[in-house]
Amino acid sequence: MTPSMRRFRLLRWLTCATLSTAVWIGAAHAQDSYRIATEGTYPPWSYKDAQGTLQGWDVDIARALCEKMKAKCEIVAQDWDGMLPGLLSRKFDLIVASMAITEQRRQRVAFSTKYKDTVSRFVARKGTPDEVSPQALKGKTIGVQRGSIQAGFLTHNYGSADLRFYDTPQAAELDLVAGRVDYIFGNMVTYFVGFMKTPQAKDFAFVGPEFTGGLLGEGNGIAVRKDDPQTLAKVNAALDAIRADGTYDRITAKYFPFKLM
Repeated sequence: MTPSMRRFRLLRWLTCATLSTAVWIGAAHAQDSYRIATEGTYPPWSYKDAQGTLQGWDVDIARALCEKMKAKCEIVAQDWDGMLPGLLSRKFDLIVASMAITEQRRQRVAFSTKYKDTVSRFVARKGTPDEVSPQALKGKTIGVQRGSIQAGFLTHNYGSADLRFYDTPQAAELDLVAGRVDYIFGNMVTYFVGFMKTPQAKDFAFVGPEFTGGLLGEGNGIAVRKDDPQTLAKVNAALDAIRADGTYDRITAKYFPFKLM
């Protein structure tokens, strides 16, 4: 082989190697895009405005995380019952929907570090006795969102009550006002900034203690598939970043007059 032929072959090899590296880098960069699921019917955490655009605390948090990860993201609304199945079937890559971290869910998906606390409470008509033990609520009707941690808690502990399951918290609230259920049980912060601020809630109040932990989870996290540790690491790093630079607190102050964790 002549020297000129050897130089030609070397040049061709270097060109192919450069092109292959560029393709690999481009593919890696293309992976920095995520489809994110949120509920969209759960104000102030996530809801649609008059133009049909997703808004809310979780939506703003998701956007902030995407900015820190330098990722292109699409945020979509998903019914609560379809959240985990959709993630596992790769319909989307992340769930940013105030999902409680529970042992049962940990068996199916991975969670980020906690990004807010959750407190659950009963709401009932004013003047209702403050005792809300399972024995005290035997035979009473209780409304709760289907598939929520509160639904699991009631099913496990309040089997002697008449439990009514709803697709959204708002549907349960409507039945409370209409007198079709005696109590509703759900996220205290959601009730505090939502239902309890409405004219329809003037005759209703929180009853009983605050419920946390156990079946009600360890706070809320962002769900990721277990086979995607790289995304989980990026999400955790982004969470640390938005807490460190004040973005998390600014988003929270936009919706709530108090801290979430």
